[in-house]
Amino acid sequence: MSMLRFQTVDRDSLFTRIDFRPKLLMILVITWIAFLWESPIANGVLALLIVVSCLLAGVKRAYIALVVKVLLPFYVLLLLTHGFFNDFQVMNLIGSTELTPIFRFPQSWWVIGGGTMTAEGTLYGFNIIFKTLAMALVIPLGVFTTDVNMVIVGMVRAKIPYRIAFIFSSTLRFFPLLFEEIHTIIEAQRLRGLAMESMGPIKRTLVYSKVAVPLILGAMVRSQQLEVVLQSKAFDGNPDRTYLHESILGLVDFAMIAFFGLLWITVMIAYFGFGVGKFSWLLYT
Repeated sequence: MSMLRFQTVDRDSLFTRIDFRPKLLMILVITWIAFLWESPIANGVLALLIVVSCLLAGVKRAYIALVVKVLLPFYVLLLLTHGFFNDFQVMNLIGSTELTPIFRFPQSWWVIGGGTMTAEGTLYGFNIIFKTLAMALVIPLGVFTTDVNMVIVGMVRAKIPYRIAFIFSSTLRFFPLLFEEIHTIIEAQRLRGLAMESMGPIKRTLVYSKVAVPLILGAMVRSQQLEVVLQSKAFDGNPDRTYLHESILGLVDFAMIAFFGLLWITVMIAYFGFGVGKFSWLLYT
C-alpha cells in the first residue's frame, strides 16, 4: 500500500462523493448494531456486507487482509477462551443448564484435564470475531473514502468541537508519515546487513520492537514542531473561521442519513420486540 495514499482510496465512486456527515452516522449506527447483536449469524452477515462495501468503495484488498492477519491471533484466542470457559453467560443466553460438548481433554492430563470445548461457547466466540471485524472495517469504509480536508469540515458541520476534529484529522495525516518512517528505518537496517526474511517470528518481533524507540522519538519531534507552528499561528480552536472546502449535503446524502436512521430504528424494534439478532436467533427455538 502506498504510504502517501493511506488516507484515501485510489478510485472515484459514488461513495467517495458522499459528504462525511452521513458516513459518520453510518459508522455510529453500524458500530452500535454490531455491539448490540449477539447472534453469530447476524454479525457474520453484517461483517460480510461491510467487507463487500469496502471492496466496492475501493478499499484495497491488501488492507483488509492486513486487518484480518493482525487480528488473527486475537481471534484464535477468542475462540479458545469462549469455547472452553464461557459457559455461564452462554447458558443464560439460551436459557439452558447444559451445553453441547465438541471436544474434551482427557481427565488424566495435568491442569487442562477434563476441559471441555462447547459448541455454544464457540459460536459466541465467532459472534465476537464478526462483531470486532465489522467495527474494525466500518471506520476505514467511512474515512478512507473521504478527503482529510472534507473530514474536518464535515465534523465541524456536524457540531463536533473543532479541536476534536483537528486532532482527528492531524492523526490521519500523521499515519502516512509514521509508516514511511518505519519503512525508512527498516530499509536502513537492511543496508547494514539485517536479513529479516531469514528470521523467525520471535526474532522479527524483537527487531520491530527496537524500531519503536526511534519511531516514538521521531513522532515526538514532529508533534513538537506541530505545536510550535500552531502557536506561531495563534491557534485557539475557534470553529468560527473560513474553510477552503465546503461541505454541502445533497439528495444522496439526505437519503443515506434517512436510511441509516431507519435502519437503527428497525434494528432496535426487531431486537427488543422480536429477538432478531439475539444469540439464540435462528439457532435455538
